[in-house]
Parts: sequence; C-alpha cells; structure tokens
Amino acid sequence: MTGAKTAVEWLASVAPDPEACRREWERNPLGIALLPAGKAWDVLILPSELGYPTLDVLTRILGRPGPVLADFGDARMGFFVPPGTAARWLGTGIRTAGAGTWIVVPYPGRSTSGVRWLVPPDGSGTLTDPALLELALHEAAAGLAGEDDGRGQRS
Repeated sequence: MTGAKTAVEWLASVAPDPEACRREWERNPLGIALLPAGKAWDVLILPSELGYPTLDVLTRILGRPGPVLADFGDARMGFFVPPGTAARWLGTGIRTAGAGTWIVVPYPGRSTSGVRWLVPPDGSGTLTDPALLELALHEAAAGLAGEDDGRGQRS
C-alpha cells in the first residue's frame, strides 16, 4: 500500500466502523473525520508558540517524529503519542486528548481548510515517545525563555 493509503487505514482503524469512516472521509468535501483518541494514540495539544520550537527539537533529535497536527490558524498543535499518555501527563498549558475524547483529523495527503498535517502519519503506527517529547518541550521552553529580555518582552 502507498503511504497515504496505509495512513488512512491506520487512522480509520480506531473508528467504530472503520470501513464506513474511510468511505465517508474520502467523500467528505472538507476532508476531515472525527476520530476517537485513546485507542491507537493519544494527542498532546500545545500552543503553537511552544509547539513549533518543540517540533524543531524533535525533528533534530529523531529526524521524523510521530504525526503532528496544526489547527485552524496554527493556534495549537497536536502531537500523537502512545495511548494512556494523556491520563498520566502533567504539564501546565498542555491539553490532552485520550480515552473518551474525539479529535478532528484531516485525510492524509489531501489539503484541507483548517486542520492540517505538519508531520503526516506514515501508516506504520509510529508515535512520538512522551519522554522525548517532554525533553524537547523543556529545551524549546528554555530557548523561548532565553529570548525574553527579563521584562516579559522578547528581544
């Protein structure tokens, strides 16, 4: 299977009816689906001002982290992590989507208005390791703090 087709199958596998989800998703003019978190993945949602530097650190460390979404207007970013991470995550300013929550997911390989993939899934099930994500968050936050001039203003 091609990467996008494999990614579609992997994402749709969490839907209550994967085949119906895939068919509807492919026909939906918006190119999005509402999928449950907590089965194959959880999502950690960061404000973009922290998310983009964190993604830069992860990319430098890993080459290619797990899937990452950006929402409408790039206000927030969602990092796909192993199931169960959301229930254990402690972090100020970071929202979580785990068991019992649903997220809007764009069809891989198709441009949509609003939510989009920054790092699309490859269909292999690769997720970002939460420990590495936490280290990348700390490095990104330290970098952002270093840009602050001490009065809450960036230089």
